[in-house]
Amino acid sequence: MTTKARDAFFDSIMTRKNVTQHLTLDVRRDCLVEDSLAAVSEVIGSGGEDIKKRLRIEFRGEEGYDAGGLRKEWFLLLVREVFNPEHGLFTYDEESQLCYFNPNSFETSDQFFLVGVVIGLAIYNSTILDVALPPFAYRKLLAAAPISSVPSSAHPRPIMTYNLEDLAEWRPRLAAGLKQLLDYDGDVEETFGLDFVVPVEKYGTVLQVPLCPGGEWKPVTNANRREFVDCYVRYLLDHAVTRQFEPFKRGFYTVCGGNALSLFRPEEIELLVRGSDTALDIDSLRAAAEYDNWGTKNPDGTEPVIGWFWDTFKSATPSEQRKLLSFITGSDRIPAMGAALLPIKISCLGEDEERYPIARTCFNMLSLRRYGSQERLEHMLWTAVHESEGFGLK
Repeated sequence: MTTKARDAFFDSIMTRKNVTQHLTLDVRRDCLVEDSLAAVSEVIGSGGEDIKKRLRIEFRGEEGYDAGGLRKEWFLLLVREVFNPEHGLFTYDEESQLCYFNPNSFETSDQFFLVGVVIGLAIYNSTILDVALPPFAYRKLLAAAPISSVPSSAHPRPIMTYNLEDLAEWRPRLAAGLKQLLDYDGDVEETFGLDFVVPVEKYGTVLQVPLCPGGEWKPVTNANRREFVDCYVRYLLDHAVTRQFEPFKRGFYTVCGGNALSLFRPEEIELLVRGSDTALDIDSLRAAAEYDNWGTKNPDGTEPVIGWFWDTFKSATPSEQRKLLSFITGSDRIPAMGAALLPIKISCLGEDEERYPIARTCFNMLSLRRYGSQERLEHMLWTAVHESEGFGLK
């Protein structure tokens, strides 16, 4: 993608000149999804471009001004709720650790619409989301852009196709089984006894859904097995989730409609949503860091524990580095535009005590004590990081 295309998109975000510079959503913590859906629907229903204003969150009954922390907390909590497999909107594959639309979801289309809106809002508010959709989902999203969002002078509107590699991104074990069917040297019809159907479980009953007219009576043979696999993949990734994907797409383009986004490639849309998974540049994170309650504006160089922290961060394995970044910020990735947009704030809790460091992910803040040695810092820090895994936000 050209630099001009990228600059055009970010310029469209950064130069929003509205009479009211913020869109405020008032929500209750114990009704987060319902209140967020109602608030978003009200804004969209009123027309205009209010949905593209800078977002500000108010949690009902709580005091506090949203300087960015409450907004981030709202995104983190909402995404964690709607992408939780127990919520039923998405299904999760243990092997790939990715999720996709649940074709058997009981939820209304409004909730999928909200998810699309939230992802669009995250792009407009430069917020990284822990959204583990497979890469092909972003290609599917771009291919489904409204006609008005595809400028005539741009590249032709993409036509969405699906292949076994797409399925392998999400469900590698199933894809491997279909690949074995394609590579089998013997008689496919006699050995496997398959027809052009896909087994689908609904309400505790397994149904055989035809992949083509009369598919239940059409055996899979050596001659047509490629056609079977293609139909199988398209059904799982497209036809089966139409009811869920259409409102999701509509919600996303309600926020991100326009010509600029159509100039991006799918992997760049994923980069905007999830952030970069390239190796962490600890020096850049250090250069962008902020400090609080150390008695000086920049204690890096005068406070031993600060130097020990950055040395520990830099010497850790890539996997441990990401765990530490996630502990501090709520995400193991950095923004698409670099570490400068993710300033970590390190605050001082006081002198050395038997207390672990504290992370406040909504503010990208790590609170440390003046530990007596680097070994002690490392012990206290990594214990806090590893024991926090699987627990909620602070």
